[in-house]
Amino acid sequence: MATEFEREVMQRAVEEAKRGRPSPNPRVGAALVRDGNIISLGFHAKAGQAHAEVDAIRNADGSVEGATLFVTLEPCNHQGRTGPCTEAILEAGIARVVIGCRDPSPHVPGAIERLTAEGVDVELGVLERECAALVVDFTKHIRTGFPFVTLKAAVTLDGKIATRTGDSKWITGEEARSETHRMRDESDAILVGVGTVLADDPSLTVRHIEGQDPVRVVLDKSLRTPPTAGVLDPGRTSNAGTLIFHAPGADLSRREALSAPGVELIPVPGNDRGVDLRAVLKALGDRGVVRLLVEGGSHVHGSFLDLGLADRAAIFIAPRILGDPDAIPFATGSGVDSIERAWRLVRTEVQEFGSDWLVSGDFERT
Repeated sequence: MATEFEREVMQRAVEEAKRGRPSPNPRVGAALVRDGNIISLGFHAKAGQAHAEVDAIRNADGSVEGATLFVTLEPCNHQGRTGPCTEAILEAGIARVVIGCRDPSPHVPGAIERLTAEGVDVELGVLERECAALVVDFTKHIRTGFPFVTLKAAVTLDGKIATRTGDSKWITGEEARSETHRMRDESDAILVGVGTVLADDPSLTVRHIEGQDPVRVVLDKSLRTPPTAGVLDPGRTSNAGTLIFHAPGADLSRREALSAPGVELIPVPGNDRGVDLRAVLKALGDRGVVRLLVEGGSHVHGSFLDLGLADRAAIFIAPRILGDPDAIPFATGSGVDSIERAWRLVRTEVQEFGSDWLVSGDFERT
């Protein structure tokens, strides 16, 4: 059983992992310990760069022979864009490896066996839940080819995202909006429907904090997006790029009007609710999108719920009440006919941001 010190060290590794943006690779953090002290930390910053284990070894001041390595995810045991971490561990002379959780990748089995065969003491499962949470998006992508989908919205106390006229600026305060931009920075792509583009003309960039813009994704069956829309970045202030998913039969003149640098038009099957969301998610997954933030609107949220394609919700709740049955709700899907069948959130968290609250959790249908 892990000691309190070992849990504290693994928690430091978890925090290190959160510093990285390595999609489509998983977030991983590491810490090296000798004589009861942390001697270095490491994390996987970007795909193609050093993995967390190697980063920690490099960050150490001198030899790490005989040290203990704490790592949130099972070390890789294969040659990819970088060499196997198991070999780096052995070459460094590390005596003990403490692992948070196993790697879900099919190419990984053998890492623990490789280390133990060379006399390295290996322990598995320290802060396993916290470490697994770091790679829940990667796990889904590996197993399904789809990105991990988070539905994000700002709502009033009576569950509305806009007035009957479409006004939504601003439901929440500046602190909540800054947290939204942090979420964007942590996402590979951000998705909205064409209704949101027409109503709000969002740019979908990261502005309130220092960060990296996600790829912008628009669901637009008939290509109603204006060529001047902010999401297309006509001023070219971002290199994130924009993907517009449309039905194959969309008007050729509309396709020509929207053809611009950084904009890719992607045909997918259409249906009575718009475009085929499964085809959209497959295309995004194929492009290395592991974390997808869905910012609506109401119709889009409802479609993701109806199809069971949402993994998580992050809903900001403001202390405002519209009191209008015609105001726009969080989701307009087919819905359910009983509370028992309603979507519910598990592993929920509630955080305060100024006068607003953020309720987040994983979707589970009872």
